[in-house]
Amino acid sequence: MSNFTTLNEFILDRQGDFPFASGELTRLLNDIGVASKIVNKEVRRAGLGNILGKAGNNNIQGEEQQKLDVYANNEFINVFKYGGEVCGIASEENDDFLPFEHPNSRDGKYVVAFDPLDGSSNIDVNVSIGTIFSIYRRISTEGAAHLEDFLQAGTKQVAAGYVIYGSSTMLVYTTGKGVNGFTLEPSIGEFCLSHPNIKMPEDGRLYSFNEGNYNTFSKGLQKYCDWVKEEDPATGRPYSCRYIASMVADIHRNLIKGGVFCYPATAGSPKGKLRLIYECNPMAFIVEQAGGIATTGHERILDIKPSQLHQRVPALMGSKNMVNKVLAMIEQFEKVKVDN
Repeated sequence: MSNFTTLNEFILDRQGDFPFASGELTRLLNDIGVASKIVNKEVRRAGLGNILGKAGNNNIQGEEQQKLDVYANNEFINVFKYGGEVCGIASEENDDFLPFEHPNSRDGKYVVAFDPLDGSSNIDVNVSIGTIFSIYRRISTEGAAHLEDFLQAGTKQVAAGYVIYGSSTMLVYTTGKGVNGFTLEPSIGEFCLSHPNIKMPEDGRLYSFNEGNYNTFSKGLQKYCDWVKEEDPATGRPYSCRYIASMVADIHRNLIKGGVFCYPATAGSPKGKLRLIYECNPMAFIVEQAGGIATTGHERILDIKPSQLHQRVPALMGSKNMVNKVLAMIEQFEKVKVDN
């Protein structure tokens, strides 16, 4: 294993990317790695212990929490609370943000927003799930975290990433200096660099849409869904639909192979369904750093200034040329609509 670079070694080597930092961000990223290993251990034995199934509670979105949702949420909160770098967190599973009053943490320089277990509807059927995290430098100047610390545009993220618990466990993150992926080596319990400098292909043949909602899509998106099914050897169509219902899994696959992911506004969710702060901003940061595009269909996701913690937005992100094709069809329909 001496030929592998561990996550800790890699982070320490990149400290020079943050000349004004004094080690807190390095320690915070290491803390995330530790929490991920704890959650991974429980995920791997989920079918053997009393950890599968529903927890009996609903989160603020009205979604029924799974036992592993609650477990992962608690483990990440505990790591952040006592690490000393974070003055508060916001979680998709909590109604409100949680300021840390512990003496070791209340003056921390950072806040973290996270989805502790994305794709939790897949837990009981043994399909890939993940953790998404987003790190901001606090705006408030003293004491525990304030709401304003979390309501920052995605462009203000200092780091973001995800952990995917799949056939292997991987941690993928960016600090605005490219995207790197680390695979957990079980024999030594360390994340090791396996996917350096990830670049998303500009084209692909995979699209990740929940076509069960086709009838509620805009006409432009319906047109795209029809277009990808047409026979056209010159463009490699028809494309393949790959939709897992776990944003981490869908984005990770498209990041490696090339593809487009879309969870648009629909009749049932006119503002979209995915959360801006916990899901879309960190994933958009990663996608852009890998050379892709992340948009709502009308504006860049990272430019949106959040107005509330659990704000939802439509999401369209992935390979540059594929996203641009979707945008062109949306624009074409809306232009026709206006002209009429």
